[in-house]
Amino acid sequence: MKLKTSATLTAIALALGTISIWIGQLSYSWLPPQASAESQLVDNLFSFLVTLGTFILLGVTGTVMYSVLFHRAGRYDLSDGPPIEGNVTLEVVWTTIPFLLVLWIALYSYQTYTEMSIRGPMEMAHMHKLEAIAPAYAEPINKATESMTNIEVEAKQWAWIFRYPEKNITSTELHLPVDCRAHLILRSPDVIHGFYIPAFRVKQDIIPQQNIDFEFTPIRTGKYRLRDSQYSGTYFAAMQADVVVESMTDYKQWLAEATQNIPSLAPNQAANEYAEREQESAKAGWATVVPAAAPMVNYHP
Repeated sequence: MKLKTSATLTAIALALGTISIWIGQLSYSWLPPQASAESQLVDNLFSFLVTLGTFILLGVTGTVMYSVLFHRAGRYDLSDGPPIEGNVTLEVVWTTIPFLLVLWIALYSYQTYTEMSIRGPMEMAHMHKLEAIAPAYAEPINKATESMTNIEVEAKQWAWIFRYPEKNITSTELHLPVDCRAHLILRSPDVIHGFYIPAFRVKQDIIPQQNIDFEFTPIRTGKYRLRDSQYSGTYFAAMQADVVVESMTDYKQWLAEATQNIPSLAPNQAANEYAEREQESAKAGWATVVPAAAPMVNYHP
C-alpha cells in the first residue's frame, strides 16, 4: 500500500513538474521581445519564478481540492475529528521546504541583480562623499564585445535629451548600434528620473546633480520605447522617447546626416500642454512647475 501511494505521489509530482516547466517556458512569450543581452538574465529569472510558482499553486490547489472531494465529513456527521496533536516529521518538512525555496529564490535573484549592477536611489544618495560615482554597469553577456558607444543622457522635466560627443550633436531620439556595448552617462538637473526601456529590461534611477555611468548591449534591431519609471511631476507621462537600434552602418549614416542639421526647437508635449493650460480663462485647480524649455537639437523624429 505504501509503495502504491509513493508511486502515485511521484507520478503526480512528475506531472505537475512537467506542466510547471511548460508554463515557465511559455512565460517568455508574455514579455516584449528580448532586445538586449541583459533581457536574457531577467527573462530567465522570471521564467524560473513562474515555473516554481506554478508548481506550488497546482500542488496546493490540488491537495485542497482532493481533501474537499474525498475527505469531507458526511452530510449529517457532527462528530469531532480525530484527536491529532501534531506530527514532528510533517512540521519539519513543511518548514524546511519553504525555507529552502525562499533561499533558492533569493540567491538566484541576487545573482541576477548583481550581474545587472543596477544602483538604487538610496545607494546613490549615500555615495555623495565619494569623488566619483562607481559605474552602474549591466553585466555584458557577450564578453567578446569590444566596441563602445558613448552617449550623454539628460533627463529633465519633462524631456529626454541625448548628446553624442563624438559628433557634437543632440537628439530627442536615442540611436544605438546593434551588438555594440552602449555606455551612457545619465544626468538630471532637477528631480529623480528613471531610465527604463521595457524591451531591454534595464532600469536605472537618475539622481539630481550626479553623473551615473550605465551600460548595456542591444542585440535586436528595431524601435523601442524609453519611459520615465519615476514619478517626476505633473507631465511625467509625456516624458517618453523612441530608442532606435540599427546596424552600425545605418547608425554611422544617421550620425552623418544629423551632423548636417542646424539645431532647431524640438516638439515638447509637456511644454505644449502647459501653454494650453495657461491660456485657459479658468486655470486648473492644481499647482505645477513650469516645464523646462523645449530643447534645441540637431535631430528629432
